[in-house]
Amino acid sequence: MAARFDAFVLFAEMRTGSNHLEESLNTLSDVTSYGEIFNPVFLGAHNREELFGMTMALREADPLPLLDVIREQTDGLPGFRFFHDHDPRVVDPILQDARTAKVILTRNPLDSYVSLAIARKTGQWRLTNPKMAKAALAHFDAAEFDAELARQRAFRDRIQRALQVTGQSAFWIGYDQIGDLEVLNGLAAFLGSKDRLAAVPGKLKKQNPGSVEAKVDNPDEMRAHLATLDPFLLSRSVNLEPPRGPEISTLVAAGRSPLLYLPVPGGPDAAIRDWLTRLDGVAPQTGMTERALRPWMRKAKGFVSFCVVRHPLARAYDAWGRVLTGKGPEANTLRRILTNQHSVTLPETADADAHAEGFLGFLRFLRANLGGQSSLPVSPEWASQAGILAGQAQAVLPQRILREFDAQEELDRLAILAGRPPQVFSPDADHAGPTLKDIYRDAHDDAAVEAYRHDYMQFGFKRWKNS
Repeated sequence: MAARFDAFVLFAEMRTGSNHLEESLNTLSDVTSYGEIFNPVFLGAHNREELFGMTMALREADPLPLLDVIREQTDGLPGFRFFHDHDPRVVDPILQDARTAKVILTRNPLDSYVSLAIARKTGQWRLTNPKMAKAALAHFDAAEFDAELARQRAFRDRIQRALQVTGQSAFWIGYDQIGDLEVLNGLAAFLGSKDRLAAVPGKLKKQNPGSVEAKVDNPDEMRAHLATLDPFLLSRSVNLEPPRGPEISTLVAAGRSPLLYLPVPGGPDAAIRDWLTRLDGVAPQTGMTERALRPWMRKAKGFVSFCVVRHPLARAYDAWGRVLTGKGPEANTLRRILTNQHSVTLPETADADAHAEGFLGFLRFLRANLGGQSSLPVSPEWASQAGILAGQAQAVLPQRILREFDAQEELDRLAILAGRPPQVFSPDADHAGPTLKDIYRDAHDDAAVEAYRHDYMQFGFKRWKNS
């Protein structure tokens, strides 16, 4: 029976115990790990610049042949260690190769951070004799720790998603398990090794025993910062909106000025088009194609692309108004679904309380719709503005993101930049019936935060009633 794997990768980070685990794997008679073969600074181990005739220069030109070299030159199963800051060109080929076994080593990130800080201070990266241990206190830098945590989390999420997409499994092992003989032999079985360890190799020693608080010179500052973190990612908003591509046909280019407007459905689109018309004295260009966009961008040297985002609550109320006043079979179908399936009460009069109750029900529907709990597709008019801009950025990045309620000052700057006199920006008026301020209740703002969490976080909106 053919072996399941013909190579393996040990995904880890600095100071997670990867040297110790690699030493254990190399004790197996039919497994060989060559270290950090894709480390930008060396090839496999410190001061090594060549492996099986493959030099660093050759690896820099094309790293992928090295994967074939270690397979060809190894009797048994070859492998290597890979960290998030190693050569990014080989990540996807490794992840997509089901013949390469994935071993994922983890450690408490605080322990890793402090251990790394001490190693950098003492210059001692490996310890084989406890008598030679060097001691030092690390300094906890909150910003540095957060940045490193974010980089490692992003890389780990990338690995996990790739494994899910390709239907692969990995062997997960924690720092506190690298001395567990039974777990190590389980890893040997996973890799397909016919050998087993009789004992855990004891050459490498733990360098910094003791509590993490005793290893830093500012434990109080460290504790205070850690208390503000969210280790379980409870605040992470799950976005189930469908991914969006760029809508080039919706772009609006000024008639004469080097300005490109990126409309956001549900925003002050008509007001911006009117502003562009008065700015240049001619109507802006619309209905662009990708073939027409590129020449325009080359011709309008130094052009500025911009968009105007609307407060999420006001944008939702605008969508609610279109639901009430819209005509045609689609509008009737939407109203029927809102009423029958989402218990939204449609007001029959202009009574403010009735509109407030109906709008609150509509906000609950938006939360369900954006969370993938509705049979209706997500309409661009109430899709999150962050999601729309992410799609549009695939074609054109918005160089300026203006908020509707303070856009006048920014539009004046754009006019002056284009060599034109500033023009008055008149946002679209509220739809017929009670205004949002007429029906506003504090509870409604909480519902809107849930429905449009991405927009609140992305654009830093204040409460609508105070703007």
